[in-house]
Amino acid sequence: MLILGIDPGYAIVGYAIIECKGNQLIPITYNHIQTAATLDFFSRMKEINTQLKDVLTTYKPTELAIEKIFFSKNTKTAINVAQVRGAIIQEALNHNLTVYEYTPNEIKLAITGYGGATKPQMQKMIKSLLNLKEIPKPDDTADAIAVAICHNNSSRITKLKVR
Repeated sequence: MLILGIDPGYAIVGYAIIECKGNQLIPITYNHIQTAATLDFFSRMKEINTQLKDVLTTYKPTELAIEKIFFSKNTKTAINVAQVRGAIIQEALNHNLTVYEYTPNEIKLAITGYGGATKPQMQKMIKSLLNLKEIPKPDDTADAIAVAICHNNSSRITKLKVR
């Protein structure tokens, strides 16, 4: 199973593809899509979509795990991120991916066992779980890896419950 993990945004979208073979997690690729602040919002969305299509076409993941957005302060930012998130989900559906979404607390719980984990704790666990030489940067990329790992862990638990 190839899982595409996404940390949505419109300035930076983190993405990661991990392969799950039994108990082994193999990082296939991880990076980010960054858009220029000088571009208008719709140009940024187009750039994200173009690069996301390339990732989907190149790696052919089967499932999308995406972070649910949570904003308590800036409504304009939340609306823009929600629009980009919707476009990402639509593109994944266009490529026949099954879509799953997780809250930040669900992701933290699945990675560290504690829903209130700090960003440094999460990053250290990601590095350890995937046996990486260093913590992926920027934070959005590490967050996307966490979403993908969360989905793997959550889907395995769900499958165990069904049997």
